[in-house]
Amino acid sequence: MNIHEYQAKELLAKFGVGVPTGYPALSVEEAVEGAKKLPGPLYVVKAQIHAGGRGKGKFAELPTDAKGGVRLAHSIEDVEKDAKEMLGNTLVTIQTGEAGKQVNRLYVTDGVDIEKEFYLSMLVDRASSQVAMIVSTEGGMDIEEVAHNTPEKIRTITIDPATGFMPHHGRSVAYALKLDGALAKAAQKLAKQLYEAFTALDCEMLEINPLVQTKGGELLVLDTKMSFDGNAEFRHPDIAELRDETEEDPMEVEAGKHDLAYIKLDGNIGCMVNGAGLAMATMDIIKLNGAFPANFLDVGGGATTEKVTAAFKIILSDPAVEGILVNIFGGIMRCDTIAEGIVIAAREVDLDVPLVVRLEGTNVQQGKDILANSGLPIIPADDLGDAAKKIVAQVKEAA
Repeated sequence: MNIHEYQAKELLAKFGVGVPTGYPALSVEEAVEGAKKLPGPLYVVKAQIHAGGRGKGKFAELPTDAKGGVRLAHSIEDVEKDAKEMLGNTLVTIQTGEAGKQVNRLYVTDGVDIEKEFYLSMLVDRASSQVAMIVSTEGGMDIEEVAHNTPEKIRTITIDPATGFMPHHGRSVAYALKLDGALAKAAQKLAKQLYEAFTALDCEMLEINPLVQTKGGELLVLDTKMSFDGNAEFRHPDIAELRDETEEDPMEVEAGKHDLAYIKLDGNIGCMVNGAGLAMATMDIIKLNGAFPANFLDVGGGATTEKVTAAFKIILSDPAVEGILVNIFGGIMRCDTIAEGIVIAAREVDLDVPLVVRLEGTNVQQGKDILANSGLPIIPADDLGDAAKKIVAQVKEAA
């Protein structure tokens, strides 16, 4: 789960991390009121979307020379003008793709006199089963170019969760950022605070870019992104309440309500499979036959008829889907349960695209009989290769 910048900063502030004062806004009026609470005369107006690259982004509805999604404002009037331009418009960044994301929230913060920008992030290093703290002296909007062109300027410090954060980790961070004196001590303290936040909140990723040294000699978090381990969500109901479903794909949101593993893709052949590995193989064989999958969807090993029905409806709600391939290997999952769900869903939504079904495993014959006696135009397949060829052929024929 991802959250907005202002929400992440509020969480970090609870761990003692220094952040500029700021106020979220859902309207132009709220943006202006937030700015009036700040000392000024410099303000920062930030679009709040779940994507990076906002500073270099462009608004689809504004002239190409218009400012991006992070703007400096030198007066309350400028804040109002920026808020009017940004709210409700679509911001296109390197991470959103051409479709962009609509800006529904803003964050108005106090301006900061920046002396130097740094980069700091934390991830789980699955290779070593440790927490990786990644730091660089080259923070800012061009960090991707730094990683590509001068990777030696990026340092990784690993922390064993069995021992936790130790003083030498903090010293390593300060050394990597080339800080000394009071700033080095501040960096050590900050690194410990961030590690405590990362572990206590069950984060998957915590990125600060930039971390800035102010002209007054402080270290402040100017921008941050935070995502969380969904498997630990039950431990953090307060964080779950921060979820903004308007930033997520509606079909993925609906799938989550039914405990389905669904990811929207760019193809035209919908897939319903049980098991992540089998789902990957199914998508691969669709591409091998010259077409592209419209989604990844794993119904799991213990799906009910209701769950299968929901999965089928989600696939059909995608207007890009021109055909569906169901590939089920029944181990724990019974083939007759899958067949019943398919028939119910197909009847409810008035199926109007080709449907190929390959069943194998527990109660396979019962499942095939249910499909055959349904009266629906369901095309059976003998194996995965046969299924892929049939659905690709059907879609091309219908085109």
